[in-house]
Order: sequence, then structure tokens, then C-alpha cells
Amino acid sequence: MAKHAIGMKIAIPLDAVRWFIANTPPSQKAPQDITITSRPPAVAIGMTVELMGTPLRANTKITVEAIEVSSERLQVSIALNDTELKVLGESSSPIAGLLRSGMLDLSKPGNLLKFMPKRPDVLVDAHDNVIVLDLFKNPRIRANDAVRRTLAVLSPVLQVSGLSTDGDYLIVSLHPNAGGVQRAFAAVKQLAP
Repeated sequence: MAKHAIGMKIAIPLDAVRWFIANTPPSQKAPQDITITSRPPAVAIGMTVELMGTPLRANTKITVEAIEVSSERLQVSIALNDTELKVLGESSSPIAGLLRSGMLDLSKPGNLLKFMPKRPDVLVDAHDNVIVLDLFKNPRIRANDAVRRTLAVLSPVLQVSGLSTDGDYLIVSLHPNAGGVQRAFAAVKQLAP
């Protein structure tokens, strides 16, 4: 961890991420049986989900290609590779039939997301194996004043420049920007009562 800190990187043990997921109260539609493993520079994720009434086991490798953080944007561009969807049980739904027949091209999951009937608010773009998400498109995150204030102060002076894995660690790469100090101070002054 000290080695990464010298290089302006934060090393987060994947065990901490696993613990957080395991101890987060699940919602009814939340994925189940989530697994997270390191496949440098990607992180491999597996989960049991329900899609159009069909229980599935989903596995993919996620590589973060770009991150843009500001007080108005939390945008992440990710690439999905080696995506697999396996039907659990004896479902005879249309999606189960498509998956079993091999008619869905899972090498380009972004193209499939374009045609989802209910696309998530945070989905900005999807093509081939690349998906672009902007978390500020989620009304709850956008309305959270604490998040907006924190980003207004930190983002001018410290940017997240990358996210990858190394061993069993999630590595957050940081990029300092001394030129943004005045904007950060201006944001702090606005927060003062």
C-alpha cells in the first residue's frame, strides 16, 4: 500500500470491497451471490440476476477506460470483456431461448444495452463492449448536497485518473492539479456560513 501511495495511488483491498457488498442491505432487485476477483488490469465480477423474469448467472471482466469527475459530472467509461450469461434452471422465456441458442452476441454487450426497454438513467452511451455511465444522472446522487460540495472542493485539485487492479487490490490512481487550488478555495468559501 505504501508503494502505491508514493505513486499517488490508493490501494483498496478487494476483501474490503467484498465485505462492503456482503454487508450492504440487499434490495429486492439487487444482484445476488456477487463475486469479485482481480484479473489485472481488469476486475472480474460475477452475479446472479433476474432479466425479464429469467434467473441468470452473469460474469464479465470490467476495465475502466476513462473517468471524469467534477461537481457536475461523475462519468465512467468501462469496457466489458469475456461476458457470459447462463440461464439458471429450466426457464422457457424468450431471453432464455436466445441465450441457449447463442443468437445474442455477448462480445458486444453495449449494443444489446442500446435496445433495453428500460435503460437506467445513468447510462449515457453504449456501443460494442464499451458502456459510459454518468452517476449524476441518478436523481438521488444529483440531489445529494454533500456529494456535490465534496466534489466542488476536491475535483479542481485532485482528479481520479484511473482504476485498475494489482494483485488482490483495487488501485485508484490520482492526478493532482495545483492550478485548481483557487477554484477549490472559492468552493470552500461558498460552503462557509
